[in-house]
Amino acid sequence: MSRMDTKQSPIDLSEAHKSDVRTQFGALCFRIVRGKVEILLITSRASKRWIIPKGWPMDGKTPSESAQIEAWEEAGVHGKMYNRCLGLYSYRKDIGPAQGVPCVAMVYALKVKRMEHDFPEAKQRKRKWLRPKKAAALVDDPELAQMIRAFDPQVLKK
Repeated sequence: MSRMDTKQSPIDLSEAHKSDVRTQFGALCFRIVRGKVEILLITSRASKRWIIPKGWPMDGKTPSESAQIEAWEEAGVHGKMYNRCLGLYSYRKDIGPAQGVPCVAMVYALKVKRMEHDFPEAKQRKRKWLRPKKAAALVDDPELAQMIRAFDPQVLKK
């Protein structure tokens, strides 16, 4: 096992409370086309902003497993998930008409091998493949944009 595939432990949510720090796990979905990296962005359900797939921790799943499940549910992709966290970014998650909570998203790389047309949130989202510079320009979160611009899949092979 390389350092990139560090072993993760499943998360135990049995004693979690809604007032705890909000953490989400995201998937930076990528592919290589004619030697060039492309990043998959999806739209959020409510505001239709361009984002990456992400979601809440799942009981008994590792962070990267949670991110992989979110990538399937929100973007309809399957592929190779890497266990090493690429980085994190903070944002405000809207949870109601006038409510928001501060969140931190830990991001894991997923090399897409297959895309499905039929997936759980297909009717609620759009998907778009973009080169990193263009993808970074479309996302609102500056820390996520920087992570996308700096992404190099070669680091996953070390």
